[in-house]
Amino acid sequence: MKPSFLLGLLLTFICVPHTQGQESTIQFGSEIEFDVLLTDTKAKESSLNWINVNTDKDTWRTEDNLLICTGKPIGVMRSEKQYENFVLQIEWRHMEPGGNSGVFVWSDALPDPKSRLPGGVEVQMLELDWVNLNTRNGKKPPIAYVHGELFGVGGVKTIPDNPRGERSKSIENRAKGKEEWNSYTVVCVDGTIKLSVNGKFVNGISKSTIKKGYLCLESEGAEIHFKNLRIVELPIGVTSQNQMAKIVE
Repeated sequence: MKPSFLLGLLLTFICVPHTQGQESTIQFGSEIEFDVLLTDTKAKESSLNWINVNTDKDTWRTEDNLLICTGKPIGVMRSEKQYENFVLQIEWRHMEPGGNSGVFVWSDALPDPKSRLPGGVEVQMLELDWVNLNTRNGKKPPIAYVHGELFGVGGVKTIPDNPRGERSKSIENRAKGKEEWNSYTVVCVDGTIKLSVNGKFVNGISKSTIKKGYLCLESEGAEIHFKNLRIVELPIGVTSQNQMAKIVE
């Protein structure tokens, strides 16, 4: 085989666009173990690595302390590792009316070919005008949509604290609108999730059929900004193999 042919073959391989995600990484946010947090106040937090699953290379970027998502195409990026019991703190703001996004916890990070979104439990992040821009048969969707709903996706089942069908709605409307920062505290322990919206716990689910998996940040059509993401890992629980998402290779 001639060297020129080998060189051409190599260049062809390099230039072929990759069709699979799960390639490029981005650093955003930090994590710390609960035990270290209690015993060593000077402990350094570890940076979090995120892996692009099925969005474009320019869908996600960091600027100073912000993570900026263009919202296009629909898809997610996932945490490098899986989490079981933890507290997640994150701030977010939509930049467009009716913007749609969210964070998946205990996710399999395996997008459905049609929806382009993975399984797990979604913590909804919607801009307040979403209900006004998505009327159906002349009727607006319930206001509950835009104030932090929790629900299982991709076959994951949960028991809602405040049922709206299979979803759980926040019992108090606390989310802020376009270009205003919202703060979520998401406590995930042994199949139970409690959500605080802007400083008050207002929603929850329990008995999730999945209790360990990836975190996924969602791109769903509109620009959204994130900042101050922090994870405190808590002690593990009694979790069987079928309650864990499979490791993504």
